[in-house]
Amino acid sequence: MSTSDFIKMRNKKPVIFQISSQLNVGSVGRIAEQIGEKIIEQGWESYIVYGRKALNSQSQNFKIGNNIDVYKHVIYTRLTDKHGLASQKATRHLVEKIKKLNPDIIHLQLIHGYYINIEILFDYLQAANKPVVWTFHDCWAFTGHCIYFDFVNCQKWQTHCSNCPQSHEYPKSFVDRSYENFELKKRIFNSLNNLTIVPVSNWLAEETKKSFLKHHNLKVIHNGIDLQKFTHKEHQSLIDLHDIQGELVILGVANPWTDRKGLKYFVELSTKLSKEYKIILIGLSQLQIKELPSTIIGIERTQNVDKLAEYYSLADVFMNPTLEDTFPTTNLEALACGTPVITFNTGGSPEAIDDNTGFVVEKYNTEKLISAIQTLKDNGKSRYSKACRERAEMLFDKKKSFSKYIEIYQKLLGE
Repeated sequence: MSTSDFIKMRNKKPVIFQISSQLNVGSVGRIAEQIGEKIIEQGWESYIVYGRKALNSQSQNFKIGNNIDVYKHVIYTRLTDKHGLASQKATRHLVEKIKKLNPDIIHLQLIHGYYINIEILFDYLQAANKPVVWTFHDCWAFTGHCIYFDFVNCQKWQTHCSNCPQSHEYPKSFVDRSYENFELKKRIFNSLNNLTIVPVSNWLAEETKKSFLKHHNLKVIHNGIDLQKFTHKEHQSLIDLHDIQGELVILGVANPWTDRKGLKYFVELSTKLSKEYKIILIGLSQLQIKELPSTIIGIERTQNVDKLAEYYSLADVFMNPTLEDTFPTTNLEALACGTPVITFNTGGSPEAIDDNTGFVVEKYNTEKLISAIQTLKDNGKSRYSKACRERAEMLFDKKKSFSKYIEIYQKLLGE
């Protein structure tokens, strides 16, 4: 290499290339966007490509394939259980763009979701031999089918998946190919020599260490949130809208609301709690809202972060009876707005709180939920609010959390 070539190489801005299911929408999409913001602050170039939905981004970005490709991938998965093995044309097109751009680091976010071909992608990653960072938001990378396994108490993934009890759950299929999927993932995901896996919770890190990916470098980085957007907000208009007259407000937020998110526990609570309590759920479908008991206020999903922060601020307690989860950002958003959290002892959900900011209760136990709610009512929200905000500022500020990715990048770049 000539001296001039060396100087050009040293002066070149590092290029970080993220691949994500969504961009600046949903928890994963917002995480990708906020990591991109930190990359740009560093004076580097940030690219984010996405397969599904997107909002405006500060990073240079483009969509992988189109909606027709997604629909075809969905149908292919339903018929074959080969999720992640359609979208060949879209992925080859993506690979050609990556080759032309020649990024310094490739960062994978969520790569399931009916938009990319994992075999084509990893064949390229292996050949390119570039540093790869992979943020684990769930368990899909080391199972033969599912993204979570707690709900059905299945531990086959620790040895070898087969006869999947959740083949009809996302990514839904009419057949079971979990044995072959497990073999494929084990082969291609272990084909990279320079892979750094970033689980978003300590719980997920421990599960990863039990899987066929245990030999890779692991570094936990908890998710962060925008503390300027998620902060205590004036909410008198919501008090008037929902005719709240001194009741203790219990809030739940999810999208979508499925069995594993614990919707049934809110329904049970509505039959056991007195009129001194009011339950509000956000993120429901129109059909779910119609089927709710009249004692629960149901609201569809909102992309309005300010409005969401108003609801967190309105609530006396944020309840998250999830039955399987990695590290829900809804817990962090509630804390940042000064609202204590009650959650089941599930996955990484308890990692968000401590004794001063909420309650962790026994899984499946509605009576324990009621007891925690009653304790909070007796103590008053004001006893917890300051500690909630301080914990969010100390541990879950996006500026601090996502700066840790910059540290990983710098190490990989040899700076």
